[in-house]
Amino acid sequence: MPYDVKRGNLAVEKFSTLLFEQADGVAAITLNRPDVLNSFNSAMRRDLLSAFQAVARDEGARAVVLSAAGRGFCAGQDLREDIGSVIGETLRQEYNPLIRAMRELPKPVVGAINGVAAGAGCSLALACDVRVASEQASFLQAFVRIGLVPDSGSSFFLPQLIGMARAAEMVFLAEPVPAARALELGLVNRVVPPDQLLPAAHELASRLAQLPTRAIGQAKRQLNLALSAGLEAVLEEEASGQAMAAQTYDHQEGMKAFLEKREPKFLGR
Repeated sequence: MPYDVKRGNLAVEKFSTLLFEQADGVAAITLNRPDVLNSFNSAMRRDLLSAFQAVARDEGARAVVLSAAGRGFCAGQDLREDIGSVIGETLRQEYNPLIRAMRELPKPVVGAINGVAAGAGCSLALACDVRVASEQASFLQAFVRIGLVPDSGSSFFLPQLIGMARAAEMVFLAEPVPAARALELGLVNRVVPPDQLLPAAHELASRLAQLPTRAIGQAKRQLNLALSAGLEAVLEEEASGQAMAAQTYDHQEGMKAFLEKREPKFLGR
């Protein structure tokens, strides 16, 4: 059964490599290749892109939890799928559009990192807006171990999150960074016991889903712009974004609730 944007539901058979559920404004995307630590093959790259595109179209989905089945988050490229001769085109046509779709999604993405996030799997985790990690999670820039360089956005995200020197150390030495150290570095927002990972990620996503979605989407756009543009461009984006936000129902509700001294009820519009 195909995805139904109005109903906001999805049959599991839609995707061969993912599980997808939606409830109470939260879309839950679960990587589901646990036998290979959820490593990427062509089907999973296509499925993930399609899932994020579907969430972008669905007004009922106001936040996303990206998690993984089994004991690993994502081990990167499945090396049994030999893409060595076409790696550049595979990145341009499959990996890069996925990372762009996540960053351009006007809704918050919460990454629930349960185990190892290596190579492109680390990039996938870093592309989330916020990350909740299990105490058993680790982050590994594994590329140099097989004579390659970072891809799928890691070269961009890592220096922004932890600084150039620490990013260079992760990339050059290719040593795993455990969850506790990742929290110290700023790679993750919080670390929880393994059995609390999904509840914590969903609780955070549920809170985000109750907030003014359009304002969050515009704020995400501004934060994205701030990473690569100068102050003047960001100031202009803030001005135009604020003018847009001021016209939304949620802004009017927020103002009314403030004046009436009550909690606002945002509808995401």
